[in-house]
Amino acid sequence: MHTQAEKKHQLDDILSDKVSIMETDDIDQTLEETEAEPGFCVECKDQQADLFCTQCDEIFCEVCFGMIHRTGKRVNHTSKPYSKHTIGHDDNQMDEDSETNADTEKLDTATGTTTATTATKKADFDIGEWMENRAKYIPLRLQLEERKYLRLLEAALNVTEYTDKIDDVSHTGKAKRTVAQIKELCAVLTGLVLACDYKRGQELFADRSYEENEEFFQTIFEIGRRHKIMNPEKMRSAYGKLMYLLSDSMIPEVQEMLGFNCVVPIKTVYSYLKERQGLKILHEEITLLATMEIIPDGKPRSQIQAEIKRKEKAIESLSRRYQSKLLSADEIRHCLYSIGDNNAYLRSNRDPCEKMLRYLERYFHPTKPEEEYPLGIHAGAQGHRLSHNHETQYIYVNQTLKLWREILNDMFKLWMLADQDILGANNPYRLTQTGQGLHRVQPCPAVSREMHRTLFKAQKKAKTWIGSSVIHLGDKNVPNALMFIDKYNQVSRILSPICITLDQLDDISNNDGLKKYIERKFGGVAQCRKEILADFFRGAFDGSGADNFYDAGSCIDGRLTSAWNWCSQIESKSYFPVFLLAGFVGFDGGGWN
Repeated sequence: MHTQAEKKHQLDDILSDKVSIMETDDIDQTLEETEAEPGFCVECKDQQADLFCTQCDEIFCEVCFGMIHRTGKRVNHTSKPYSKHTIGHDDNQMDEDSETNADTEKLDTATGTTTATTATKKADFDIGEWMENRAKYIPLRLQLEERKYLRLLEAALNVTEYTDKIDDVSHTGKAKRTVAQIKELCAVLTGLVLACDYKRGQELFADRSYEENEEFFQTIFEIGRRHKIMNPEKMRSAYGKLMYLLSDSMIPEVQEMLGFNCVVPIKTVYSYLKERQGLKILHEEITLLATMEIIPDGKPRSQIQAEIKRKEKAIESLSRRYQSKLLSADEIRHCLYSIGDNNAYLRSNRDPCEKMLRYLERYFHPTKPEEEYPLGIHAGAQGHRLSHNHETQYIYVNQTLKLWREILNDMFKLWMLADQDILGANNPYRLTQTGQGLHRVQPCPAVSREMHRTLFKAQKKAKTWIGSSVIHLGDKNVPNALMFIDKYNQVSRILSPICITLDQLDDISNNDGLKKYIERKFGGVAQCRKEILADFFRGAFDGSGADNFYDAGSCIDGRLTSAWNWCSQIESKSYFPVFLLAGFVGFDGGGWN
């Protein structure tokens, strides 16, 4: 173990370019298979077992059981709920099948209404428990004073060339790369302190005592991570630099030189209330009313005003009843507004999936295609890479939209898990040429686990599944958890402009000239909608968009790749002028070339 004086001497040497230290050999890390611990799934070995398969005579977690027993001879295997005390006891104490005791719970967070269907042996839906579980993954809205640090962090990240210098082919050697990481990291840290407090920055520059400013660095980096989750459209390039910088700071050699940890857990509504003994707030049913989003669409002003008053009254009631020495009324309001922000996020990101599903069900029959608007596709024709008849394509599109809806509904949770995967001290990455440039390829155990759970739920509801179930994570298609998050943040950017165009067609047709254009070109508003939807449901779900079949096709991530590919061709579509009339400026909000 190095003493403080030795570490300071080494750090001074690195920053002054005197020597290149830490000449260490690269050690190949191998994963050794270990026996599953008692009570853990025999397949993944890292999750508590939920089910016991009678025919296999083995225990599985819910996800592994579903994946292994979904097809083939095992599809007819029966399971029983598993606990350490049940195996070997009377079978009558078991339920018949895992599906019969699974709750189906759904909460419409945008409106605050609850619908819960529970199995007969289960207790009624517990709103408090549901809200607590949800609040664990809802970041706390930034306070006014925190926004000053956010602007400082954004400014520093915008000017730094950290990733350009570190993720370079010349820095593939471990020793050289580590030295470069420490130099660039120290430059960013010193610049942050210097910009915030000049005198304090001068002292840091002279003494290299970064650990004395540990709390400042942890706070400012946590603010940036928390802000990005609440506002996915912000910090487009800065966030990537931030996460890669923090990931490098977690490398043992770098952390030893710095003398402190830059990363702390993200503040959530749950952790904030728990620390101040205020979790009882989440158990009040009125919390749903206090955090609902007021949606003005199709409502008279009087109704909107009445809903706003009811919401504000609920907020004031909760803040007045639960304020204490540890938790002020303003802090309670702040937590409730944070949950409300999450509801707004879900409406703008998840609800486009709901709208597209409604359009699919409204304009297309599952088994009887209209002659002019069939959904069937054939590989090799018009760039399609899959061959589906109308019925198969209808199911394929329906399943994909529902899966995207499930993913976006749990996006905050997935983002927290991605943060955990990227910044894991024991989760190293490697620089690899992926065919799309040099990327950090890093395992994503936490995100992968949750994604497989989400996929299993979607497959369970669908009964049958069209296409592949492969989820690319930590490979050349989706190199790391940061790329995964960025990939699925695009779903709403793809679907929202389409939904807006389809919704505004009626308003556009109120103009006599435009109405004549639509009727002459498409035959009417309904026909225009069908043409746009039919082309989208065919072209955006056809397995295209990659150089080879294994990079796209029908796998979970390939479905989104196909949608991106369709977006890139929007200008060549016959209905593109209709998009322009509806105010379309691009699928990322930044226009087109």
